[in-house]
Amino acid sequence: MATPFAPAGPALAIDTQSLAGLRARAAADPRGAVREAARQFETLFMNELVKSMRATALQSNDDAQSQMATGMLDAQFASQLAGMPGGLSDAITRQLERQMGLAPGPIPATGSANNTPAPLDGRPTRLPQAGAAAFVEQHGAAARRAEAETGIPAAFMVSQAALETGWGRKEIRHADGSPAYNLFGIKAAGDWRGPTAEVTTTEYVAGRAQKVTARFRAYSSYAESFADYARLMKTSPRYREALAGAAQAGDAAAGFARGLQRAGYATDPAYADKLTRVINTTLRLQRTLQA
Repeated sequence: MATPFAPAGPALAIDTQSLAGLRARAAADPRGAVREAARQFETLFMNELVKSMRATALQSNDDAQSQMATGMLDAQFASQLAGMPGGLSDAITRQLERQMGLAPGPIPATGSANNTPAPLDGRPTRLPQAGAAAFVEQHGAAARRAEAETGIPAAFMVSQAALETGWGRKEIRHADGSPAYNLFGIKAAGDWRGPTAEVTTTEYVAGRAQKVTARFRAYSSYAESFADYARLMKTSPRYREALAGAAQAGDAAAGFARGLQRAGYATDPAYADKLTRVINTTLRLQRTLQA
């Protein structure tokens, strides 16, 4: 069980003992450690801000004892102000979690998970963005099971899930905000008898993007989403070309993506190009993680 963090009040991790304690607790509860570190940073920032405001507003001639008491009061104010919802610590927490791979993070607009330019001397670049790595690792096992059913490489399916959900940032959700676990944007057609989620999505009509409301299939887990996608690919005749493309020699990624587009999987006219780029990103990411 994760070790809970105490509320504001304990010493900040600016001395050796407190820092060692924070590091020890981080091993058992990384997310808790991130939140606590972010709160402590915000406390320090707020303390400096309060002191600066007081020094600007007042020209005090208090003795050393009074100044010490005032400083303690400022520190108490800062501790109470830190950690409020929507504050600086929330922003720091989100950034740290993404950097540590604890939560999926944004992907550059180019579609590449590695935002480091390739060096001229040919040496490998640093580890790609942690959020993309977390997404690939999170769904790897379910994708490999689906690969055994369909023959579609797991990396191709993880990439399609990344494209459909914006690397997990834009997943389909129910009206109450709960996840629908639909990673592939599969709609609830007339023969679907399971649960559904109704959301606003973008469709292309005559090449022009339009916002429409559509019903999508809903699942109880991501594994169920992969399993249903595998059934669809395996049993629907319209996706035979996509399956053949995934198995072809040469550029299988492009063959798979073009097969999906020709079958009408998505209305986006650039879907095949986008999916091919994401697949290449995932493959490059996997090679870097295995190096």
